[in-house]
Amino acid sequence: MVRTKRRRAVSEPLSREAAGAATSGPRFFAFAVPGLASLLAAELESIHGVHVQDTGFDGRADVVLFTAESASLRQVLSVRLAEDIFIEVGRTLRSAGDRAEWIAGRLWRPERVGRALTTRGQLVGPVSDRGSFRVIARVLQERSFLRTALRRQMTDAIQRQQPRWRLADPSNLEVWVVEYQPGKILAGLRASDARMRKHDGRAAERAGALRPTVAAAMVRLAGEADGLLLDPCCGAGTILAEALGAGWRVQGVDVDPEAVEMARRNVPKALVDAGDARRLKFRDGTVDACVSNLPFGQQYEIQGGTENWLRIVLGEIRRVTRPGSRVVLLVPSIPQSVVPRELQLTHRVPIRLLGMKATLWAYDRR
Repeated sequence: MVRTKRRRAVSEPLSREAAGAATSGPRFFAFAVPGLASLLAAELESIHGVHVQDTGFDGRADVVLFTAESASLRQVLSVRLAEDIFIEVGRTLRSAGDRAEWIAGRLWRPERVGRALTTRGQLVGPVSDRGSFRVIARVLQERSFLRTALRRQMTDAIQRQQPRWRLADPSNLEVWVVEYQPGKILAGLRASDARMRKHDGRAAERAGALRPTVAAAMVRLAGEADGLLLDPCCGAGTILAEALGAGWRVQGVDVDPEAVEMARRNVPKALVDAGDARRLKFRDGTVDACVSNLPFGQQYEIQGGTENWLRIVLGEIRRVTRPGSRVVLLVPSIPQSVVPRELQLTHRVPIRLLGMKATLWAYDRR
């Protein structure tokens, strides 16, 4: 089994203990790539003083609700699987009154907003009395009102309470309103910026490069850093960068010389060579973990057919990894018939990337 804390599936109900835990600290919510809520929840709960309360999906992103004690606030912005972090200002139910104006009034209340602004000031700096703001709204259904109506009503509520704030795009402050489960709506102040989901970016960009948060999830599934991690289809080096940051020694291989050069630029501390994943130049049992985003989608063409290619590549991965190691792969499907018997499936995590279905597959190498 995986060597990190047990993951909770997105659809699995929280225990009474988790649902009621630690309501004392500031409330937050975070976005994750669809399918990664349970892994993000596990990462958050690994921080002392952080307690996950609930999970959901707002139509575009997984949503994880949590509280954080004061001593843990800074660590919240260092999580690797979150796309964005928000400080909650309020939550409400459609059943309490399903009109945009009523919902906005229940979400934006001076006392709660004041506490959230104080927390945001501690994390990223105060908001000016003459600052700018904008509102983003997502709802799961528009039978009662349009999301544009909710955005307009939230804007009006904010301007009534903060008359010196001006509406602008881009702005100094973003207020997000999301329906994270049917009938359940919350609002928050965005505390993160693009650097969180991009992990400070790459020196060289490549079309179709893996999202850093997904790469971080894959490295997390590989367990605690312990030796050499190999990515046999390393592309621009996103997995290598995440693994290096987690404490692994890393080595990458790619059949595309352009990708090799990009990976070398993006992860200068990694050893990256040109090579074919079907013929890895490693001795048997010398790799401690293998993590890779295998080619899929219209951008990549696999000669000889995907199934045959997978059979050969998985055979090579089995050969070079040691017993007791982990193998984590991203690809839409892996037929059981191509998986060597020494690889035992432990986790299967369906996700969505740019509208495409994919799956994280985690194996124990026996």
